[in-house]
Amino acid sequence: MASSKRPKCNHGVVEQVELRFDQASRAAQTHTNLSAIRQSATGLWIAGDETATFEHLAWTGDHFGAQRTFELADYVDLPAGPVDEADIEGLARADGHLWLAGSHSLKRKKVKSKDPAKAADRLATVVREENRFILVRLPLLDEQTPGRGAILSGGQGLTAHLRDDRHLGAFLDLPGKDNGFDVEGIAVVSEQVYLGLRGPVLRGWAVVLELRLDDAGSGRLRLREPYRKHFLDLDGLGVRDLCPDGDSLLVLAGPTMSLDGPVRLVRWRPGLRRDVVPADELETVLELPYGAGCDHPEGLALLAGGRVMVVYDSPSPARITPAGGVLADVFTL
Repeated sequence: MASSKRPKCNHGVVEQVELRFDQASRAAQTHTNLSAIRQSATGLWIAGDETATFEHLAWTGDHFGAQRTFELADYVDLPAGPVDEADIEGLARADGHLWLAGSHSLKRKKVKSKDPAKAADRLATVVREENRFILVRLPLLDEQTPGRGAILSGGQGLTAHLRDDRHLGAFLDLPGKDNGFDVEGIAVVSEQVYLGLRGPVLRGWAVVLELRLDDAGSGRLRLREPYRKHFLDLDGLGVRDLCPDGDSLLVLAGPTMSLDGPVRLVRWRPGLRRDVVPADELETVLELPYGAGCDHPEGLALLAGGRVMVVYDSPSPARITPAGGVLADVFTL
C-alpha cells in the first residue's frame, strides 16, 4: 500500500456541542451507543445501534435537544417486528428522503463468564438478527417529520445479491467484528447509494458498494443490477461512516476489529470512477481523537462553514453532561 504518498492532513479546530436526550433514550442507552448522524435544516437526525428507533434533535440556541423519537416499525415493515434492534449504522438525507442502513452483519456472542467452558460456548455462538439486514428510504414530509417509506430486506435484500460475489461472498457468514461483512455508513448522491463497509478489509483495502435502487411497490425497494465495488487503500482501516461534501465523499476510517484506533477523516472523489483507489488519490484531512476503551468515532455530519460533527460510541465519562446529554466534537477543516 502506498501510504507514504498520502497527502499530509490538517489538524482542524475542535469545539464541543451538547446533544441532549430524553429519559427514555437515556434508559435505552442511545446516547452512549450513537452510530449515525446527519444534519437537517433545523437540527440533527440521530440513530443508535441498540434499538429500532431513530431520533431528531432540534437546535435550541445552546444545545441540540427537543427530542422527537420515531419507531422504525411505524414507517416500514421490519422483518423481525418492532422490538428487535435494527443496528442502524448509517443515515443519509438526499432529495427529500431520509435513508437508514442496518449493519447487515452477524453477531458473535460476548464472553460474560469466567467459566472457560461457558466462555468458549459463547464464542462459538453466532447470531443472525433479521432487523439488521435492512436498507430503508423514508420521505420527509418536513424537516422533522418522516412519512411511511420503503425497505430492502429479506430474500431480496443486499446480502442475497452478494452471496456469489467473488470478493464479499465468503465474508457473509462471518460476524462483523471478525472482519465479516458489516455496513457502517451510507451516502446518497443523485441515484447513487454508497454503502461503506467496516469489513471485510481485503489485504488492507476497504470496500465501498455503489448501488441503485428502484421502488418495487407495496413498501419495498429493489436493487438494480449491476452494483459496483470500490476498493480504497485506507492503510488497513475500514469505513465507519460516509458523508457527501460537494463532488467528494468524506470517509470516516477506523479499525474493522474491536480496537481503539487509529481513526481519520479521508476525502475521496468517486467522480474519478476508479474501482481500485490508491492512497495517493485519497486526502487525509483530519486525524481524529479516540480513547482507550472509549470515545470511538462512529458518526459524521457536515455542517455549515466547512465544519464536521463527529459523535462517539462508548463515550468517556467526561462527555456525559449533567443534563443527561453527551458531547459531540465539531472540527473546522
